[in-house]
Amino acid sequence: MDGNTAIANVLKMEGIDFLACIPSNPLIEAAAIAGIRPIVFRQESTGVHMADGFARVTNGKRTGIFLMQNGPGAENAFGGVAQAYADSVPILLLPAAAARDRLGVAPTFSPARSYETVTKWST
Repeated sequence: MDGNTAIANVLKMEGIDFLACIPSNPLIEAAAIAGIRPIVFRQESTGVHMADGFARVTNGKRTGIFLMQNGPGAENAFGGVAQAYADSVPILLLPAAAARDRLGVAPTFSPARSYETVTKWST
């Protein structure tokens, strides 16, 4: 079992039926295999707002999940995450991407550092 499969299985055990995503995250396929419906968006802010909206209509009883790519995807989702944090809306972001050493370009945006101000936990 790889990490993506393990995460997908835990999400399923926690009662997650669907998640919002951008088609660049390897967890999407594992989630679909586990029986979690991926809803694909074309822009990160729209996907994170859907996760936020889902959590709001359940009165915070269920967590909105959003999968996106790390780096630019995390940067584009920042505003929606900040809004959810300010309103105490429970969302979970799971960014993923190719390993940094394979990119060939030094990153100029540090999501972990930037997200420290708008999340409970950021690594």
